[in-house]
Amino acid sequence: MLVSVPVTTYNSANYIVETLESIYNQTYKEIELLISDDFSTDGTIEKVEEWLQQERVIKRFARTELIKVPHNTGVSANCNRCISNSNSDWIKLIAGDDILLPNCIEDNMKFAAGNENAHVIFSQIKLYQDTFEERNFIKTIPRQYPENLMNAAFTAQDQYQILLVSDRIQYTPSYFFNRKAIRKVGGYDENNRLVEDYPMWLKLTGSGEKLYYFHKETVGYRMHSKANNNTGDVLIKPSIIHGYPVRKKYAHPHLPKLTVLDESWIYHTASIFKKLGIAKKSKINVTLYKLCSVYLNPFRYLNAISQKIK
Repeated sequence: MLVSVPVTTYNSANYIVETLESIYNQTYKEIELLISDDFSTDGTIEKVEEWLQQERVIKRFARTELIKVPHNTGVSANCNRCISNSNSDWIKLIAGDDILLPNCIEDNMKFAAGNENAHVIFSQIKLYQDTFEERNFIKTIPRQYPENLMNAAFTAQDQYQILLVSDRIQYTPSYFFNRKAIRKVGGYDENNRLVEDYPMWLKLTGSGEKLYYFHKETVGYRMHSKANNNTGDVLIKPSIIHGYPVRKKYAHPHLPKLTVLDESWIYHTASIFKKLGIAKKSKINVTLYKLCSVYLNPFRYLNAISQKIK
């Protein structure tokens, strides 16, 4: 059975060849390779074109395609393009700076074959710093079976209620899916240019699509300074700023008012710190931010009291 492996790229010139080689080296044979570039300006496209022209590459894949756009559209739109241009129902998205471990596609297809209701599947990722050398290996995520969300006894509605509180999937790069499930919920929300995954988990589970998991490493994830979610010495995590509008749209209408006000306080505190230029980690900045976002946050206390009463 054919599997589509689309690679989403944006200024990935330093890493893209390693990503493509990891797909080339898959133990699973029937693969179509798509590269969807979101208007890179660093030579990514040229490197991809050169790699695709190799005779060994042409022979390896059932089909290859490079998708280009005239302007930057954001991650969500790029994911939708990948799905629209795929000829297979089974899809493994991969970012242009990560890698697939050799058995990734084979392991996912075996799991799907043994679980007929599994249309959205997660597994473990191996986390590395800068390069995929063993000396730079950090850890495997998750180390243990994630009972907090992927408990086999949970229904899609159980998962939806848990996800409303917060995104519990720190192993998103392992995501393997059947495109019928994604199309059923209308695809990715292109209004969210930077946060594509969390709204999708809510849409899927809210529609009754259960998220499945198997406990095996399938993907290598690279932490580096140019990554969109790099935190480094930054005091305010990007997810606090970028994720708030998403939670406001998808989660807040279904959450208690005090929880919403608590999150709003944290978001506005973070925004003020950024505007004032107090955004780098230092002992005094960390202390000041914790004071303002936690200890001086009245809704945190009211929310905690309300939860205890319940």
